[in-house]
Amino acid sequence: MVTNRKKKDDLVCPVSGLLELIGGKWKPIILFYLRNDTRRFGEIAARIPNISRKVLTDQLKELERDNLVIREQFKEIPPRVEYRLSPMGQSLEPVLSAMAHWGTKHLGKK
Repeated sequence: MVTNRKKKDDLVCPVSGLLELIGGKWKPIILFYLRNDTRRFGEIAARIPNISRKVLTDQLKELERDNLVIREQFKEIPPRVEYRLSPMGQSLEPVLSAMAHWGTKHLGKK
């Protein structure tokens, strides 16, 4: 559930509520790269080269806290941790795809 933020019932605008969860520079990008696959930390970092490891760690923790991402740690040596979208995170796929489509169309990036 959303913590340290306004309660879901207190939000007047649904867009404000969504931005409380996924707003910022990095969260939408992280979610976009997790939309179709389970990925390890290094894979996410490689796809977003301008993000520091600390910021990526913090953003993943927040996304996990807000039930958008599931973190699974395997008891192996060396340790392996994988991230994937939760069902709630998966429900953002149409939003993320629409953002990618808009960016491609209007900004000329793929």
